Amino acid sequence: MLRQTCLLILCSALLWTSAAAAKTDPSIDREALEGRWRTYAKSALQTQPALDFPYAHCFSRAAAAHDLPETLLLAVARGESDFKPRARSSANAYGLMQILWPGTAKHLGLEQLSEVLDPCTNVDAGARYLKELQQRYDGNLYRTLAAYNYGPARIPVSGGRLPDGAVWYSSYIMRHLDYVLNGSSKARGGTVRQRYAGQDRLFIIQFSRPYRAAAFVDRLQPRFGDLRLDWFRRADGGFDVVLQYADEAERSRGEQLLDKLGFG
Repeated sequence: MLRQTCLLILCSALLWTSAAAAKTDPSIDREALEGRWRTYAKSALQTQPALDFPYAHCFSRAAAAHDLPETLLLAVARGESDFKPRARSSANAYGLMQILWPGTAKHLGLEQLSEVLDPCTNVDAGARYLKELQQRYDGNLYRTLAAYNYGPARIPVSGGRLPDGAVWYSSYIMRHLDYVLNGSSKARGGTVRQRYAGQDRLFIIQFSRPYRAAAFVDRLQPRFGDLRLDWFRRADGGFDVVLQYADEAERSRGEQLLDKLGFG
């Protein structure tokens, strides 16, 4: 009973703070976020993914064709679809890179929905759109990512205050970029890259809004050290918070920590 009460208090506190964050984004340091994107951009083309991700040939080909970092394309795809080629959003965005149909798709020369659903065609379209935005914003990836989500008409080329939701999205993709660069553990050794499919997940809790899942992860992550918490969009529109683990030892450590917090 005590454990259930503690869990209820914890979830209530997290929901309250996440609801406040959704209105004002107080937890996102915009200047620091833009600085992180600038730092990444300096060596982005030399970065390598920490894992072997699905459809790797599509991403490497599109990155080379459009002079973009492969890690950036992977981060966008992980954030948009978690590498599900037939993913569809409520806004009618499709595929790995969630290309809007028909608007953005036809802008990029895709005339048939079947083209949008082809994995490599979808990734190439997303890369072309990112390159177009990168050039529009003079290499500023912070604004490029904001515009990928909000549309270039709503994101100024320079100056001005970006909409809270656009800043949140830029931060969201930065979080996925961190995963692409580091994998599930920030302290992993070894030289052989694991397959992304081999990164297992332990379900923790479900939320109906992304900002609530994000706030929950941000609040609890410090307690888990090098074990990574993450959240993903569900097909039904909900958002699952999960513990990522690479082996049974990590799973066991995670389960012990979750049990102490009342999630056992």
